[in-house]
Amino acid sequence: MSAPTEILQPETAAPDFELQAKPGEPLSLADFRGRRLIMAFYPADWSPVCSDQLALYNQVLPEFQRYGAALVGISVDSVWCHQAFASDRNLHFPLLSDFEPKGAMAKRYGVYDNSIGESRRALFVLDGAGVIRWSYVSPVDVNPGADGILTALEALAASGSD
Repeated sequence: MSAPTEILQPETAAPDFELQAKPGEPLSLADFRGRRLIMAFYPADWSPVCSDQLALYNQVLPEFQRYGAALVGISVDSVWCHQAFASDRNLHFPLLSDFEPKGAMAKRYGVYDNSIGESRRALFVLDGAGVIRWSYVSPVDVNPGADGILTALEALAASGSD
């Protein structure tokens, strides 16, 4: 099986989700209604590129928050793996476990790679109504950085969108 051909595009309503942020502590799309949401899908905790990407987002988090945006990281790793990774890396945003059924959320967003059983490296910026305003897939071995996210947040702010 191959990777999906189409990431969800801007102007699409984001599919609802409910994933574990910590053991027994789910987060859903509804928890972010009324504020912008950055969703960072990534292949795996502990990998070098993922570690660099999430460390960068942790540093830029105050800038994201200045635009009224929350941030979540999402991978197919277990909630326990996420908890250890977030603690080790001192991350200040939730990591959501798309563990079981494996990759179900990544599949709904068009970013699951069946050939490796992981999410592709993908970014989404949602407005406060849960509509995708920007989406991007990066090569798996490339840290996409924060510039695209910040540009999308600036455009939302300029347009007056939630």
